[in-house]
Amino acid sequence: MTARAEKFFTFVGGTSQLFGQFLREVTRRPFYFHLLIQQIQSIGVRSLPLIFTVAASVGMVMALQFGIGLEKFGGKLYIPKLVSVSIIRELGPIFASLMFAARVGAGITSEVASMVVTQQIDAIRALGTSPIKRIVVPRILACLICLPLLSIIANSVGVLGGMLVGTFDLRLDPGFYWQKIFVSVILADYLSGFGKTFFFAMFVALPSCYYGLNVERGTQGVGIATTRAVVTSSILILVGDYFLTKFFWIFESWK
Repeated sequence: MTARAEKFFTFVGGTSQLFGQFLREVTRRPFYFHLLIQQIQSIGVRSLPLIFTVAASVGMVMALQFGIGLEKFGGKLYIPKLVSVSIIRELGPIFASLMFAARVGAGITSEVASMVVTQQIDAIRALGTSPIKRIVVPRILACLICLPLLSIIANSVGVLGGMLVGTFDLRLDPGFYWQKIFVSVILADYLSGFGKTFFFAMFVALPSCYYGLNVERGTQGVGIATTRAVVTSSILILVGDYFLTKFFWIFESWK
């Protein structure tokens, strides 16, 4: 139990220190915009097919399950509201972030860890350049830019997938479906889900960079660090979602 507590506090202290270094380096010159563009291409653009597939599947499955359950009670008319609000407030950002953690988190950790193992990080330091500036900052910024945009796409695709099932399988009128979506979803619903993605991006980027930079020597350590990063990011997203949902709910109740 003591060893686990020590690892936990080491992780919290290490990621906090890394976040502080990121805040100091992000505003200092030089700015490596070409590295940021490369990471946006690798992290964001290449994640589109995965996010698209998962979001469409989630929306279609939700509409079908709600349709099967509510049809027994004559409640099919509530499907557009239930599906759209659930996806936009919770499931769209959550599933997009979890898939993002699985793909991007693993990629960042393995890439950074490989650079540590092959002593590329030491070479960057020997050249008088900060590894945080060249390695960590572009990846964290790319996550902060890409994940909210991917979440918007996931919301749109998920709602569209639910509408397709509602129209063709559940025999709901498309015009009625769209009308209920626009009536049911308010700005607070959208901002609640969208606002969480910036926190989720940090939950993915910081542990991934931390475990990558602190990998033990050897190729086996790269695999262990990658597994830890993905598991940690996923847990932080799921646990953090509860507290963020509660925070936004309290904030909305104050207005």
